[in-house]
Amino acid sequence: MFANPSLMTRIAVGKLIGFLFGLAGFIFLPYFLPDAGWLIRWGILFWYTTLGAIIGVFGVFTWHPILKLPFPWWFRAPFLGAWMNFVLTFFAYDTMQAMMISIFGEGGMLSSPFWFAAEGAIIGFIIGYFATRFGGEGAKTVAVSSPPSDGA
Repeated sequence: MFANPSLMTRIAVGKLIGFLFGLAGFIFLPYFLPDAGWLIRWGILFWYTTLGAIIGVFGVFTWHPILKLPFPWWFRAPFLGAWMNFVLTFFAYDTMQAMMISIFGEGGMLSSPFWFAAEGAIIGFIIGYFATRFGGEGAKTVAVSSPPSDGA
């Protein structure tokens, strides 16, 4: 199950790395945003764990079927991380904006909460690297061995 290459290994490694980033967010969020409630803290923890699983699953796709272009891990994983954090910013815009303002100040260059998309790209790159390093990528991660013949 956890042999290289393996989809299960990709997902497990992705979830583990995502969990570690989420745990860091869970622990350090009150330092950046003292008003952060338990829901946003748990949400960050679960969000990055889920992001790791999604990046792990998407490791099967190494070719874009519509554009007919290769889809390497170093493009696929940061793109997914950036996209998912972009969506997160829409759902929790007010909280993210309050956190960015508390860190960088009102009107600062980095006070826009959409900078979380860049953070997602960086975290996605890290998750994608380790998932690919330990779990492989492409169709070989889901290769099915033939069942034993029953002699018939």
